[in-house]
Amino acid sequence: MNDDFLFAEDDDENEVDDLGSWKVLIVDDEPEVHAVTKLALNDFSLNGKTLEFVSAYSGEEAKAIFKTHDDIAVVLLDVVMETDDAGLKVAEYVRNELDNHFTRIILRTGQPGQAPEKDVIINYDINDYKSKTELTAQKLFTVIIAALRSYRDIIVIEENRRGLEKIIDASVDLFSSRSLEKFMQGIIQQLALFWAVQRMLPTLLQRWQPHRVLLIPATTNWVTTNYMFLLATVSTPVRKGCL
Repeated sequence: MNDDFLFAEDDDENEVDDLGSWKVLIVDDEPEVHAVTKLALNDFSLNGKTLEFVSAYSGEEAKAIFKTHDDIAVVLLDVVMETDDAGLKVAEYVRNELDNHFTRIILRTGQPGQAPEKDVIINYDINDYKSKTELTAQKLFTVIIAALRSYRDIIVIEENRRGLEKIIDASVDLFSSRSLEKFMQGIIQQLALFWAVQRMLPTLLQRWQPHRVLLIPATTNWVTTNYMFLLATVSTPVRKGCL
C-alpha cells in the first residue's frame, strides 16, 4: 500500500477580501506636505478598509476634483494657497454650491494668524482646524480615524433615510407593480441597515458626546412604531432613545 498522501494545494490561503478604501483628498500647494501625509498614514486601516489618496495643489483644482468625486470621505485642506483664503473658498463651495454635507473638512494651515480659528469655525461649516506645526504623525492618525468614523456613521444614517423614503413613496400606491417593487427594495434596505446599526451601537454609545446632537425624526407612525431614534453628532457618533 502506498503510504504517501496527496493534499490539494490551498489556493485561498493568501486571499484577502477587498473591502474597498476610504478616499482622502489632500489639498496643499506644497508637494512635501502631500508626501509626508501619505507616509504618516501609509499603514492606516479602519474597518478593513485602507486609504486612497487624491491630491490637489490649488483651490481650483480641489473644486474640480469635488465635482467628479462624490465619495470623498475626508479632505485635509490648506487655507493659504493661490490666495490667502483659497481653502476657505473651497470649504464654502463644497457645502453651499455642491450641497455636500457628508465629506469631513479638516483645515490644516501653516499660518494660523491668516485665518483665526475662532472666526473660521463660526463662519465656515468645517469639522476641524489644525495648525501644521501641531499635527504630528500620531495626532494626524487620531484626527483621520475620528473623521472617518463620523463620515461612516453619517452615511449609514443617510442610507437609512433613503430606505424609509422608498417605503413611504411606495405606500401611496402599494398595488401598483412598480410601487410594490420599490416598497420591497425599501424593506430590504431597512433590514440591512438595521442590523448594521445594531452592530455599531455599543461602540457608538461609548463615544457619544451630549453637547452636539442632531435629531433624526420619525417619518410615519406605521413604519416607525417601536423604532428607535438615532441621535447623531457631526464629529461623534450616536446614542439612541425611544419614541
